[in-house]
Amino acid sequence: MSTWLAVLPVLTVVVVVVLAVGRRRPGRVMRGLVWTGVLVACAAVVLLVLALTGAPHAVASTAAAAPASQPAAVNGSALIGAAIAVAGSSLGAALAVAYTGSAALAAISERPELFGRAMVIVGLAEGIAIYGLVVGIILIGKA
Repeated sequence: MSTWLAVLPVLTVVVVVVLAVGRRRPGRVMRGLVWTGVLVACAAVVLLVLALTGAPHAVASTAAAAPASQPAAVNGSALIGAAIAVAGSSLGAALAVAYTGSAALAAISERPELFGRAMVIVGLAEGIAIYGLVVGIILIGKA
């Protein structure tokens, strides 16, 4: 599994460099970025499958550390759930801040007295990521 972890960043850097060199054709670059995303997603799924169906000695050590009443698979599920919660909330917050931030800048440029209201709205959008982080911490605490 460590091989996958070493190859994934290298593959991503190589693809980004190739795309940067081929910037002369914008449509081709966009297609390349989409395929890069697909490759990274496939690699992440492979890593997830390898992590869930890991080597027997890894499962045995996890089972020894877990309480007798709780199976080892529950711990892994809680950690994956925490990762999904943090990643999803971070992506949602990024989109929310992107839209509210640009609208806030447009409103402030026309009417500077709206600065306080606009920043409150952007701050509420950033709160989404904090909620996901709290859920992730709770799930890690249960693992």
